[in-house]
Amino acid sequence: MENKILKNDVIDIIRMAIFEDLSDAGDITSRYLIPPDKKSFSYIICKEKKGAILSGLDIAVFTFEEIDSRIKVERFKKDGDRLEYEDRICNISGPALSILKAERTCLNFIQHMSGIATLTSEFVKIAEPYGVKIKDTRKTTPALRKIEKYAVLCGGGYNHRFGLFDGILIKDNHIAAAGGILKAVEKIRAAISTIFPDLKIEVEVRDLNQLDEALKARADIIMLDNMNTREIAEAVKMIRERRGNLCEIEASGNITLKNLSRICKTGVDTISVGAITHSAPAVDFSMEFEY
Repeated sequence: MENKILKNDVIDIIRMAIFEDLSDAGDITSRYLIPPDKKSFSYIICKEKKGAILSGLDIAVFTFEEIDSRIKVERFKKDGDRLEYEDRICNISGPALSILKAERTCLNFIQHMSGIATLTSEFVKIAEPYGVKIKDTRKTTPALRKIEKYAVLCGGGYNHRFGLFDGILIKDNHIAAAGGILKAVEKIRAAISTIFPDLKIEVEVRDLNQLDEALKARADIIMLDNMNTREIAEAVKMIRERRGNLCEIEASGNITLKNLSRICKTGVDTISVGAITHSAPAVDFSMEFEY
């Protein structure tokens, strides 16, 4: 799978990251140690012993371009590729001062995004044989959702709604405020029928009583939240008997690599995992210089 991200979609994030590191003063150390006309050659390698899934190389290239258009990058890998230990992902050449300015910001993007892609791929590898999709959530780092959800795609996962603005998910607080699931679904269905006719209505349920109400309301998607494996299996049976495949079934809450296969076997369609974005460990990369 080849993944693409447009520079205009992430330029605000890149500029914030550059300013965070350089502020108005720039790289004070390098300025007084490196001649302004010094050229440099460097490369980035994967230092993760177990290997990784690459994500963030496109963002790194955009960062180099933003700092200095004279920096040239020769790519050997692309986002979504599997990396082994010491694989070289790119060569970099150009003004030494400019490359040093970009070094940490570029590596931060690649390490963080590859961490998300790698953890996502571990979940996907287990779920794929069962035909179950792994999706992310809105549990992302503030202001970094665009790149974190892109990293999920690089790992073979799928994106859930991007934000509150592009999907309907009726959760416990909505249910309490509306006076029940049936009332909540009926109210929102009447409100969106002409404004957002293509949006599916998803309802979060925590027990079989709430599930019964969601089925009566004919929700398009039912999220089984924090249920154990036995409860999920029973819920899936109820949904299939009453709605067949017309209702998508999603499991969420306390999903780990250890219990993932058991949950996949219950027959759910989708599993959403907050950990793939909020708890993915960074992947180790290094930029090596040959002056």
